[in-house]
Amino acid sequence: MCYNSYERYISNITLRFLKEDSTEENSYNADLKVWKAIGDLHHKMFWLRQKELSKYTITASQLHVLEVIESLGSKATISTVAKAVNRKIDVISRQTMILEKDGLIKRTKEKPKSRLLTFKLTEKSLELLKIAMHSDAMREVLAVLNMSERRRLELFLNRLSIKLNEYTYNQIDDWSP
Repeated sequence: MCYNSYERYISNITLRFLKEDSTEENSYNADLKVWKAIGDLHHKMFWLRQKELSKYTITASQLHVLEVIESLGSKATISTVAKAVNRKIDVISRQTMILEKDGLIKRTKEKPKSRLLTFKLTEKSLELLKIAMHSDAMREVLAVLNMSERRRLELFLNRLSIKLNEYTYNQIDDWSP
């Protein structure tokens, strides 16, 4: 599909979406369409990012864990990282073992006999984070939105994220997939 026909396709979907009436059944259909659109967008952007990061031999998930460890600083433990990325502790444990093997983090025990592990980024991972922050592909994709539209989109997504966090906190005991 060429760019112009894709643009027409998106415009038609948008117009069709906006024209639907607001009966309860159509409201459920609209909710489902939004959910599917967000899921599809996430999948495509994640795939694009994954492809872009492949030259650095790191996955998008691993990069996300490194970003979380950086943001948590000295409070980066298996449980705090797992909570921040909505994954089970065993998944993060395995992932951090791989990151340590690849020389991207140091896993250390707080005390010699302690089971509590903390994480620190290595120079290699700090350099990787600097490089990986720049995404030509994401910049090109997001170029279809002007800065005002990007800010509005960010606000909408943040509102949805906050509501989802509230919902999952109140409704779901084990949020890990």
